[in-house]
Amino acid sequence: MEITNIFSDLPDSSEEIFETLVSSKGVRIERIVSSGQASPEGFWYDQDESEWVVLLQGRAALRTDGSDEVIGLEPGDAVNIPAHLRHRVEWTDPDVKTVWLAVFYR
Repeated sequence: MEITNIFSDLPDSSEEIFETLVSSKGVRIERIVSSGQASPEGFWYDQDESEWVVLLQGRAALRTDGSDEVIGLEPGDAVNIPAHLRHRVEWTDPDVKTVWLAVFYR
């Protein structure tokens, strides 16, 4: 058994980083590190898998297709996104690394 820390080795890069931590049949767990990123204008995620995501550090906002409501997220906030619910990232904190833990499942 290996002990790791979700906050270790945060990238210095300003690019958004997606890192698979664990994967098996039917489930994938990722660490996502954002640095001020947002979904491109007009872009919507439309995933075949459901996604449960918790914000661990930083701040961010999501929006679902067909809604004008922006869902603000602070550390500790979690949301379950059903498969094929079109959604986008409106913004992530440009001043602090935003660290997400995302669980994708079928």
